[in-house]
Amino acid sequence: MKITAQEEYGLRCLLQLARVPQHQVVRVRDIAEKEGLSNAYVEKLLRLLSHSGLVHSVRGVKGGYVLNRPASSVMLGEVVRALGTVQTTDHICRQFTGLEATCVHFSDCGIRSVWSGLTTYIQNFLDQTTLSSLLESEYTVAERIAKRFVS
Repeated sequence: MKITAQEEYGLRCLLQLARVPQHQVVRVRDIAEKEGLSNAYVEKLLRLLSHSGLVHSVRGVKGGYVLNRPASSVMLGEVVRALGTVQTTDHICRQFTGLEATCVHFSDCGIRSVWSGLTTYIQNFLDQTTLSSLLESEYTVAERIAKRFVS
């Protein structure tokens, strides 16, 4: 799975909103400064997240953005879909780069099932991981994720 810059930075912007008490407005320039991004790029990302219903804007001198729901109820799958696409099994083997017009293994491919399984696992993982779970230290998050793989 390829994570785009838009998906990564959009998630980082959401984490800035998740770090403050719910309903507290965070200014675009504060997010941009903390993440090392331009105000225009942060505004673009937050607009995409707003269209998906994850955040809303507050106008005025003290305006900015607010999460619409607690971070504990925002799933990473929602965020990635709002900012780009989560690869689906439909995307697997859609394009063939070999010399033939279509893949010679298209009708019976053992590899496609592996890619499909991984894609399904990643989708499920993102849909079961909350935004709030990323607010702890990197090592705590890594430990929790590692335990999910062992279970």
